[in-house]
Amino acid sequence: MPEPTVVVLAADYFQSYAVVGLLGVLGVLFVAVAFGAGRLLRPVVPTPEKLLTYECGVDPVGEGWAHTQVRYYVYAFLYVIFAVDSIFLFPWATVFAADGYGATTLVEMFIFLGFLAVGLLYAYKKGVLTWA
Repeated sequence: MPEPTVVVLAADYFQSYAVVGLLGVLGVLFVAVAFGAGRLLRPVVPTPEKLLTYECGVDPVGEGWAHTQVRYYVYAFLYVIFAVDSIFLFPWATVFAADGYGATTLVEMFIFLGFLAVGLLYAYKKGVLTWA
């Protein structure tokens, strides 16, 4: 049996991507048809009542801007930092399982986690994590 040529190998390789591309196009087409049908079938009768700002059945009062507490942003920022750092733990775990990398990668990870712990301790000492 002759060996497959580069063209045959490339065709087999891109055939999987063709299926994914076709499903992506069908998904976009389905959404476009749904939005288009909704636009064509909905009743469009603008009245003054429809153009009013709706606020849960109550007449709008005051400004449209609300003040958000900064403390929520700190928790969100800390979450993002630790979520990204946990992503760095997965490649480390795969390298740690390989032969010859045990002690070195273990020390590197403890240094990495030490920096995270120092940052968290600093935020705690500054009072950033207190809920007041």
